[in-house]
Amino acid sequence: MTDATVAAPVEDLVVRAGVVVPERELVWAAVRSSGPGGQNVNKVSSKVELRFDFEASESLTASVKARLRALAAHRLDAEGRILIVSQVTRNQPKNLEDARQRLSELIARALVVPKARRPTKPSRAAKRARLQDKRAVSAKKQNRTRRVSDD
Repeated sequence: MTDATVAAPVEDLVVRAGVVVPERELVWAAVRSSGPGGQNVNKVSSKVELRFDFEASESLTASVKARLRALAAHRLDAEGRILIVSQVTRNQPKNLEDARQRLSELIARALVVPKARRPTKPSRAAKRARLQDKRAVSAKKQNRTRRVSDD
């Protein structure tokens, strides 16, 4: 039995309202799974590899693609597609659903625009308090007596 890439009828991946990844942009393959399962492991292709070419996707904006590239840097394959592997169960449809769910969550995280950081400076009072604390610690250390033994 050979491992086959399946472009089977899978519905569109709805990430959230207004963001839908068409099923034609998702490619998945069922391959033989590792791990427990006895002889069944050698006969059944239950592990699922889901690939998503987000760079060529028409459903994502350029800023979302950039954030997705950063979030999924360790999940990119040689062609630059996101690769999600699922083998949590011995059931191929459940593994496919798990991989689709994980991809959906990843895309949802990339949709969140990070809050812009505004650089801040300590207030004049905070600087004054810090310097006073430093002076107090310094004075405490200066007032310590050093014992010198006359041996």
